[in-house]
Amino acid sequence: MILILLGLISGFIGGMGIGGGTILIPGLIFITDLKQQTIQSINLISFIPVAIIALFVHTKNKNVDYKVGVPIIIFGLLGAWFGSSIALKIPSDTLKKLFGVFLLIMGIYEFFYKVKEKKNS
Repeated sequence: MILILLGLISGFIGGMGIGGGTILIPGLIFITDLKQQTIQSINLISFIPVAIIALFVHTKNKNVDYKVGVPIIIFGLLGAWFGSSIALKIPSDTLKKLFGVFLLIMGIYEFFYKVKEKKNS
């Protein structure tokens, strides 16, 4: 039941474009004993159908800018290959800590960015 709820919440967040992995990865860390590489792989495979549905909805509403998206996709594929290759060589505990640091930095950035944005309004 917890996995179903975790999938629903991460799909909802992912569909909004926020990134379901920010929910799914920590959730799987807390409720399973899987390696970090396995958890991140589950996140990636679950992202494919979620992204297809979200892309369909956003394309239907004419929210997709292909001139911006195509170069990001091309270079993102290269980055994904490089990042996956590195992730397989990093110990699971180290990768887990790096992911935590990444989330912390993004949270701090979002907090201060939002505060700054309100001051300019």
